[in-house]
Amino acid sequence: MKVVVIGGTGLIGSKVVALLGEHGHEAVAASPNTGVNTLTREGLAGALQGASVVVDVSNSPSFEDQAVIDFFRASTTNLLVAEAEAGVAHHVALSVVGTDRLQGSGYFRAKQVQEDLIKESGTPYSIVHATQFFEFGKGLADGMTVGDTVRVPAARIQPMASEDVAAAVARAAVGSAVDGVVEVGGPEVFQLDEFLRMALAAHNDPRSVVTDPSTTYWGAELQDSTLLPGPDAHVGKVAFADWLSRQR
Repeated sequence: MKVVVIGGTGLIGSKVVALLGEHGHEAVAASPNTGVNTLTREGLAGALQGASVVVDVSNSPSFEDQAVIDFFRASTTNLLVAEAEAGVAHHVALSVVGTDRLQGSGYFRAKQVQEDLIKESGTPYSIVHATQFFEFGKGLADGMTVGDTVRVPAARIQPMASEDVAAAVARAAVGSAVDGVVEVGGPEVFQLDEFLRMALAAHNDPRSVVTDPSTTYWGAELQDSTLLPGPDAHVGKVAFADWLSRQR
């Protein structure tokens, strides 16, 4: 089976391509680096010829509110049109747990636009909602830093390793379209401040982390469980402590 992975040279996409290849599928890494651009449509029709499934794990190069909405609207629209022309039978997209609950954030409003376009396209689809990646813990802290202090909302988080995210996306790609959302998360639940303290400690980062109920998460207000997947979520295998030990 031919599977085209949009964003296939990035953190998740490269792992998805490798996993699909290991299981005997023809996995094509499609990105501007390989001559495929979903914004200009350059190389898109050729890449999709003969494809049964398209996996979209691409992300906007800018997180500025209007730029990210423009990216997901244009990229997703062009991709879905090209898929219809090529006869692609299944569209798989990676999104974020809690997207519909995080609409105070421009980024998550853009992800909602992406999801709505997919749902309205008529193409059979599966949307994989993943929790925050272990790899992005330090970046998350950077976005919440004021001076030498990381100020975080009071909330729980169930982060996961990128390899578990990729495995979930690959499973969706080789399975039947669910025409809905599949949730995935890590094997452990942390308080957000606890997770970030451990992430920073692994980098020998001296910043302090404090809980501040007035702080937002990328512009969105959080409730205690906003970032948590539901009870039917698939749980990844990699524990945070084990992942940290591998980084060292």
